[in-house]
Amino acid sequence: MRSSGHDLDAVRATLLVEIETLRGSSTSTADKRMPVTLDQQSVGRLSRMDALQGQAMAKAEEERRQQRLRLIDAALQRIDEGDYGYCVWCGDDIPAKRLAFDPAAAQCVDCAN
Repeated sequence: MRSSGHDLDAVRATLLVEIETLRGSSTSTADKRMPVTLDQQSVGRLSRMDALQGQAMAKAEEERRQQRLRLIDAALQRIDEGDYGYCVWCGDDIPAKRLAFDPAAAQCVDCAN
């Protein structure tokens, strides 16, 4: 187990808050991802196309949220294992500014590029 010199309790708290925010957003937008009905009486063709586009955008947004949750879960696991703050590819330190910007960052700048 290595020590990265980061305030891991503060990082964990930040990541847990972000998880709650993402899950709340996911719950509040669930209706936007529901199938669009085919009722031509109440929804015209253009309105249906708008609804389908809105649904597709909501699904894409949800996929981005789920991807972010996976990144956060991986960061929490690295904290638990003592590997937080180190690049998962090369093992070098991840700069503190990068982690301040994105506490779930798993790669150093060079490896991320």
